[in-house]
Order: sequence, then structure tokens, then C-alpha cells
Amino acid sequence: MDRLLSMRVFRHVIDEGGFAAAARALELSPAAVTRLIGDLETHLGARLIQRTTRRISLTDAGEAYLESVRAILREVEDAEAAAVASTRELQGTLHILSTPVLATHLLAPRVSRWRALHPKLMLDIVVDPFPQHRVEAFDLSFLLLEDGIDLNVVARPLARTDMIVCAAPAYLQRAGTPARPEDLVAHQYLKFPWQQSTGHSARRFRLQSVDGQRPPIEVDMPVALQSASFDVLYRATLEGAGVAALSTALVAPHLESGALVHLLPEWIFGRFTIYAALPSRKLLPARTRAFLDFLGDPLRPRRPQAQAVA
Repeated sequence: MDRLLSMRVFRHVIDEGGFAAAARALELSPAAVTRLIGDLETHLGARLIQRTTRRISLTDAGEAYLESVRAILREVEDAEAAAVASTRELQGTLHILSTPVLATHLLAPRVSRWRALHPKLMLDIVVDPFPQHRVEAFDLSFLLLEDGIDLNVVARPLARTDMIVCAAPAYLQRAGTPARPEDLVAHQYLKFPWQQSTGHSARRFRLQSVDGQRPPIEVDMPVALQSASFDVLYRATLEGAGVAALSTALVAPHLESGALVHLLPEWIFGRFTIYAALPSRKLLPARTRAFLDFLGDPLRPRRPQAQAVA
């Protein structure tokens, strides 16, 4: 049995959603794909895939094995890429994991320019609001994390941004403008479901002073909207739905135009860092290194009149 081929076939069956689709992608016969998966299961002494007439699904053993297979195949592909990097242009796929806001405002605007530089290297971007626990499964992961959190992964800091309190003028005309943090108790909270490790939870809106000289203040705010998408919260804030904590880099153009108002400027929701996280394997593939070099400073405008976003 060609174990490496069997691993590749197994990965394709799952990624393509079936045996026939995997056979087409690999230019093999369906019978060959079925035989290779059967040989692999026999070799392992475990059923990896549950088959029905309509769909396939992974067994518990299959789930665990797939994670290992992906890591092994990435190592093989990285080694092959490194061996030919000096004589061949970058190609293949760069598997990226990102928070939604970074995928939309950091990565997507740069895809066209990246493709112009590396037309044979595809970007596969998976979006997850809380990606830090999946870093090992991807070539590169982009995280936005509050300072002080124990990252526990190999990561390169790219840029920093503050989360500030914002609202639209139309909302403030209806609800009034808070003069101090305690006034937020009477305002509508547009909430991101922060994980408990950040210190933000439930309805509590926690602020810290910009100068760090005053203790944090927590306010119990009624939640009008909760979403794991900062773009949803961002848009709702612009439309006057309530008060939200948003990145200074993201909202800078709207603060300048007056579409949003920076509330309580002596207080921030938190200081956050944009990280590029890497799997723990030692070899840094040429495609990953090229993409990191290409990004440079992610908060720097891409052209003289571009607006900075995060």
C-alpha cells in the first residue's frame, strides 16, 4: 500500500465531500479511491468514514486521523516547496485562518495585488471568530487578541489597535451622549461575544483608562444586538442601533467624516494586537514567508489615498 497516496486520497474524500468527487479531483477511478480507503482502514484497524447512500461522515477515529494526516501532508508539501523554491515560482495553496474582521478588512483588499505577484498560488481563507485553537491546522492564522492574553502559540505581532466606544449621531440624538462610563447603563449595547479569558462577559461592558492610572470600570448594559461578526456590529452602529466597541483603525474614516462619534475618549475597551500565528512545525514554507513579507505593516495604507483599516 502506498501510504502517502492513501493519506492524500483520504484528505480529498473529506475535502471534496465524497468518493466520486475525490476520484475526479485526483483523476482516479471511483473504484481505486474506494480500494485505497479500504486498504487504509484495514492497515489502521479502524473505520475512518461512515458511508450512507446520501453522505459520508467521519468517525471519531477518522476525525483524529484527519488532523494528523493534514499535518503530515503539509510537512511533505512544505518540503517539496522548499526544494524547488529557488527554481520555480510559488504555487499551490496557502491555507489561511482568520477572524472575520481581519479577513474582510486586512486580507480581502490585498488579494488582487497578491495575485498579480503570485498568480499560481491560491489563497484559501477560512473565517472563525475565535481561531486561536485551530492554528496548527493552517499555514498561517490571523488573530486579533487583547493585550495580556496568554497566546500559547508561535505568533508574530503585526500591529496594534485600540477598541474605542462609538455611536452614531442619530443614536445620540435619541439616547443622549454619555459623559462618564457609568452613564452607559442607560444605553443599548451592540455586543461581541467575548470569550471569558478576555475579562469581558455577559452584559458587562468593561472600560479601562487610556493613561492606566484609574481602575477599570464595569457597566451593566442592556444588550440590543449580539454578533460574532464585527462587520454586523460596525454596520449596526453606523445605522444608529446603539453603542459598540470598535477598532480605531476600522472606524477612523467615519470618525473623520462625522458618521460616528468617539465617546468617552479618556477610556478604551481594550488594546488589541494583530498577530500572524504559525503552526509549531519548524520549517517555514516559502509561500508563508512570502505572504508575511507581502503584508508588511497591515495598518499602513496600501496607496496614498487609501483608508487604513484593520
